[in-house]
Amino acid sequence: MAFGAFNHHRNPGPMADINVTPMVDVMLVLLVIFILAAPMFTGSVQLELPKAQAPAAPATPAATVTLSIDGKGQIFWNNDPVAQDALTSRLVEAAKLDPQPELQLRADKDTRYEVVAQVMAAAQSNGLTKLGFVTDPKEKK
Repeated sequence: MAFGAFNHHRNPGPMADINVTPMVDVMLVLLVIFILAAPMFTGSVQLELPKAQAPAAPATPAATVTLSIDGKGQIFWNNDPVAQDALTSRLVEAAKLDPQPELQLRADKDTRYEVVAQVMAAAQSNGLTKLGFVTDPKEKK
């Protein structure tokens, strides 16, 4: 490592060499250790589960109710206009059904958020838990 040892006219400066061999050796040893230890961390418990026969659960599809809200705030229950008090009574009746219907909320883009929030709160306070938002897919240009 005689960098310019025979050249006496150069100014001696700091040496900018870093020996990375020990660091590489340590990293390779750690890599081997992790490769060997990895299967121990992903082990699973081997179980022999019992076999049982059960009849299939009857598939009764849940009904869907479409709640539409136009830009003026008018609410429609399955395309029939409905007032706020009638909406509450219909939500109570729907909550009693087994299985509960899914409410599909369709709101015009110009609908005030307040109306949508009121409809959602009315559905939740009357016991309905399944609520979906329906949107139109993005148009391709």
